[in-house]
Amino acid sequence: MSMPISIMEAAREIRAGSLTPLELLERCLAQIRRHEAAVRAWVLVDEAAARQTAVQRTREAELGRWRGPLHGIPIGVKDIIDVKGLPTRAGSPLLGHRPAATDAPVVAALRRAGAVILGKTVTVEFACFDPSPTRNPWNLAHTPGGSSSGSAAALAMGMCLGALGTQTGGSLVRPSAYCGVATCKPTFGKLSTKGIVPVSASLDHPGPMARTAHDLALLLVCLLGIRNWRPPAVPSPPRLGLLETAALADCAPMVREKTHAAVEQLVRAGAVVQPVALPPIFAEVMKMHRRIMAAEAAAYHRERFAAHRDQYGPMIAALLAEGLAIPAVDYLAAKAWHRQFRRVAARLLEGLDALIMPSTPTTAPASLATTGTPHFQAPWSLARLPVVSLPCGLADDGLPVALQLIGRADDDFRLLSIAAWCEASWQFSALPPLWKSESLEPTDEGAKP
Repeated sequence: MSMPISIMEAAREIRAGSLTPLELLERCLAQIRRHEAAVRAWVLVDEAAARQTAVQRTREAELGRWRGPLHGIPIGVKDIIDVKGLPTRAGSPLLGHRPAATDAPVVAALRRAGAVILGKTVTVEFACFDPSPTRNPWNLAHTPGGSSSGSAAALAMGMCLGALGTQTGGSLVRPSAYCGVATCKPTFGKLSTKGIVPVSASLDHPGPMARTAHDLALLLVCLLGIRNWRPPAVPSPPRLGLLETAALADCAPMVREKTHAAVEQLVRAGAVVQPVALPPIFAEVMKMHRRIMAAEAAAYHRERFAAHRDQYGPMIAALLAEGLAIPAVDYLAAKAWHRQFRRVAARLLEGLDALIMPSTPTTAPASLATTGTPHFQAPWSLARLPVVSLPCGLADDGLPVALQLIGRADDDFRLLSIAAWCEASWQFSALPPLWKSESLEPTDEGAKP
């Protein structure tokens, strides 16, 4: 029997009685056993607890007792997010000595909706820059991105049906794009960051990863605890602003080609697409993003970094040293700039339903020493606007290409409805070639944890 890989499909089958939560979990565990040695997506698979929960959800389903929309759905959780009873290591040897006493609110919300928490997925160290051991399942020699690398790779391989990640610069959108799955970075502040190891209080966004825009909407509904939710009406066709002047010029040719082809599909389906130029203030995005993130990360790590500097990776150590050296007046100036930037970014959406641009300028780089560049994603983290990233095709190198849609603040569900409209035009359904093969251990010593 073929098993569903989307949350919506699995939920329908569980409700219909043609699939049990335990059968679904066993399928995910089989994928982990088959491919984890190569992909390295998990820090910890809580198999016993997940199976116990799946057995309980199966019994409840047989009795017609439904916890919620995610009843029996296996979910992975990025290892900077607390899961009760499991350590939170954040990719560092300095944390994880004791289990979390409580679930982070985002995890508790998923449990209330009936989800099966499968375990903790790999993150780069303290969700910053030093690459993790996770591999890209489309090509093991390529980066899966960061910092939510394990969540994206596990989802791409069917090891779970949904996952939680976080984004400060590009850590939801970039790994999702590189690994050929979908993600939603909600409006800043919509989801609680309590119980999550911080990077930057001004920029951190928890968010879901899944296969489809409909799955993302369902996850966000559950994360927000919304009852009796109905999808908002989608303007048909939507009016989209293509950020082509800055974005497409920086793209690799094969990403530019796939972007044009995907946008042409939307136009043929009836979308109205018009070019949008980025204002001059966008030229300062990466400098100001780095300044705010470095200062706020340094404030959180200050005492630990002073005592254990030699136990930090080189990239995060450089970020923290830089943050500690930033004068207070420069940080305050960056925060004032940030407020102005948010106003300017919001005005880009006037007369439009959403903005659209490539999620990344290239496909996943052929290097395990980088997680890729965040400069296509960081502007929207700074803007605090909701973003949905969706795969739209495969490039000539066989790796996924994704487009991201940017919407108005607090209009997350309308953006997800627009994303579902776009997704129907693209009909991306490819799976990593590794899925159909028996995985082997990587051969290069440098990538081993």
